[in-house]
Amino acid sequence: MGVFCALFAVSCHGTAGHDGHDAHADHQTGEQHEPEPAHADEIVLSADKARAAGVVVEMVAAGDFRSVIPAGGVILPSTGDETSVVAPAPGVVSLRRPLVEGSAIGAGEALFTISSANLQDGDPAERAAVAYETAKKEYERARDLVRDRIVSEKEFNAARSSYETAKIAYEAVARSRTGKGVVVAAPAGGRMTACLVKNGDYVSVGEPLARLARHSRLFLRVDVPERYYPSLGQVVSAKFKPSYTDRVYDTEQMGGRLLAYGRSSADASGYVPVTFELDAGEEMLPGAFAEVYLLAGERHGVISLPLSAITEEQGVCFVYVQLDEACYRRQEVQLGESNAERVEILKGLQGGERVVTQGAIHVKLASAGNVIPAHTHNH
Repeated sequence: MGVFCALFAVSCHGTAGHDGHDAHADHQTGEQHEPEPAHADEIVLSADKARAAGVVVEMVAAGDFRSVIPAGGVILPSTGDETSVVAPAPGVVSLRRPLVEGSAIGAGEALFTISSANLQDGDPAERAAVAYETAKKEYERARDLVRDRIVSEKEFNAARSSYETAKIAYEAVARSRTGKGVVVAAPAGGRMTACLVKNGDYVSVGEPLARLARHSRLFLRVDVPERYYPSLGQVVSAKFKPSYTDRVYDTEQMGGRLLAYGRSSADASGYVPVTFELDAGEEMLPGAFAEVYLLAGERHGVISLPLSAITEEQGVCFVYVQLDEACYRRQEVQLGESNAERVEILKGLQGGERVVTQGAIHVKLASAGNVIPAHTHNH
């Protein structure tokens, strides 16, 4: 009986030791597989999803950046590109075809007919023809008589002068005269910017009928606040975004040049005018307003990012820094000047960071998840 009890005690002790060892081993195994806690400011977005969303990353580096002056402006037709169509004779106007703003006009194209029929003073074309024939006969008579010294040289010269004047007036009307009146043609090709008359209007000689513009050159007039006046002497070019598009244009790339800037405030409005001349393209709309950034001399060693890299939340600006292929961190930044394409970073980045420049909104949406999955990124 004593031997049996001893064997039983040894067996129980061995079993307890084995169980304790297994529990300890399981505890160690559990410690080895316990997930590493994720950082609360990390945003996880897999590389495949980032590529599908169009996320693009740029290495931050200091570089050249031009100082800018923000202002508003308007696109205007160049004064040398505008042409007025005027009435060569008095009379009642009729349009040869519908003329509206933007209509394409060819050089020499007939636009109006001016009829002087039934006017109190008679038809100017007929009066010019009568004056021409009368002056011609008087000149021919004086030419024959001056040889025989029947008329003096002075009388002959006066007759010749009258004849040549009447001839010029008659030919000017006769070239464009038809059975219905005098035809008025476009002196140059371009686009109709304004038709100033309508059918049945009476016009006198020299009265404007329409305005045409070739739109080969344009003006960009910028109204700059007075506080920037000391910096206007450093302005060399401008970038502008018309109100009807999100595209940003550069005056240097459009053959533009700075014409002048005002030396006084325009009409006591508090703004100084700055005018550029540039090539016109089909996408340019004269009369449209534009958001303008005047570009001054370059500054070196400036950290800047594309505007698409910036997100805003409750008045605070952020960018997203890539930590590794699938991990990002939101970084608050302080912005400086902008040139409509890039913005200066005053605080928040030192250079060398990889920052999301396109698709930042998708990274922002990825941060809205309620649970941040475990991530093995090492800091």
